[in-house]
Amino acid sequence: MQDPERERLVAELETLRKKFDTAVRAVQAAEKDREEFKQRVTRERERMLDVERGNVAVTLLEAIDELDRCLSVSAQDTSPLAEGVRMIRDGLLRKVQTTGIERLSLVGQPFDPNLAEATDMELTASPDEDQRIVAELRAGYRLKDRIIRPARVKVAKYIAPAQA
Repeated sequence: MQDPERERLVAELETLRKKFDTAVRAVQAAEKDREEFKQRVTRERERMLDVERGNVAVTLLEAIDELDRCLSVSAQDTSPLAEGVRMIRDGLLRKVQTTGIERLSLVGQPFDPNLAEATDMELTASPDEDQRIVAELRAGYRLKDRIIRPARVKVAKYIAPAQA
């Protein structure tokens, strides 16, 4: 082979290698973009399912609240009807909780408006109890990191004793 011909072929081979490397990098970048898109779509689908799960759960929680009100009127009632209502209420609550929904435990905690609505206030003489939740009027629930229904609570308000 002649030297000029060999040099031309080596240069052409080097050009083709560079094009090949560029094409490989482009394919790798496209694959990475595809994987990121797939993950983004999966996250968005999961988020939308969580929103819908929360919406359905809120509806069921309202029904559970109605059953709680019914039971509170007849708290000491041990009739088969009252026991049946308790069983239905407990079963519904268990079903709701199997979807990952958790009840908030707020009594004794500092009031946080992101978790609860203060619907009542109780005066206290203890500064340590100021702005603490003293009673839960309606349970609150969360699904993962999202509050699907804030609790309704009674909050303590410190009133300093009158100086004599």
